[in-house]
Amino acid sequence: MSDLSFTTFCSWLRFRHLLLIDTLGRTRNMHLAAQQMNLSQPALSKMLKEIESLLGFAVFERQPRSMQPTALGEQVLRYAQLVLNGARGFVEQINNLSAGGHGHLKVGAIFAATAVVLPRAIVQIKQRWPLLAIEVVEQTSDHLMAMLEEHTLDLAIGRLTEQGQAQRYDFQPLAPEPFSIVVNSQHPLCKAGSMPLQELVDWPWIIYPKGTPIRRRMEDAFAKARVAEPRNTIETISMQTFIQVLQSGPMIGMLPSVMVEPHLKSGALKTLDTPLHLAPQDYGILTRKGEALVGSAQEFAEILLANAQEVKGVSEVFQ
Repeated sequence: MSDLSFTTFCSWLRFRHLLLIDTLGRTRNMHLAAQQMNLSQPALSKMLKEIESLLGFAVFERQPRSMQPTALGEQVLRYAQLVLNGARGFVEQINNLSAGGHGHLKVGAIFAATAVVLPRAIVQIKQRWPLLAIEVVEQTSDHLMAMLEEHTLDLAIGRLTEQGQAQRYDFQPLAPEPFSIVVNSQHPLCKAGSMPLQELVDWPWIIYPKGTPIRRRMEDAFAKARVAEPRNTIETISMQTFIQVLQSGPMIGMLPSVMVEPHLKSGALKTLDTPLHLAPQDYGILTRKGEALVGSAQEFAEILLANAQEVKGVSEVFQ
């Protein structure tokens, strides 16, 4: 296999080639891909052979009933998806601007951010640019970083969950995220006072799923306390499910403090006096490493940072 020339690659490869690779990657079927691209199957097959001839290797493995990407083909498929995602975003922006709008901003955020910093910033940027279209995606930090990598988000509000992520993403802290251990106001533990952690573990818990950053911090806290994790559990990332289940039965839940604050004020939920301690971790603005924000994304990030500084200044005054 000879080395691929960058000049040859740029002068020969077209968006239709990337679209073919992406369509085959989604359908894994030559006939379906041809239908979706409005091409004949022989024409699609010929185009794929041209692509593979240029690259010098097979992108897809021809099987009797499917087309599976080869090991190198997976890399080509990923590249095609990244470029096409960027192109779709560009087309949306241009169409919006040409129709008198102010573009499109797609922001991802963890649950705590959607309850606090995000709404205020959205209101502020909409006051400046009423026709700016804003899309909000609520997810865990790991999922948000994957979406950043795929160029399906302009920026995200989350946390770095592993040390190596700092090599791929820039992070600007906004605020710490403390957690509370809560039950509903009718729970027998409300009047029990301080209890050993081992006794709390025997109650049913509602917690974040395995693999999520919050769950890993919870697991670390239990390990440091040398106590086994709860076995009677419900796992979810749905905040509405968390609150409804907590209010409906004798469950214990671990949630970001900002999410439960309104329910604590109303008396629907109560904080438990527990030795389980999770140190607050900062969440902030996540962007692709070395890729500067532009336009509305940059302005939105500036609003978030200014608001964070304002809140921090107020907090320091009252300390």
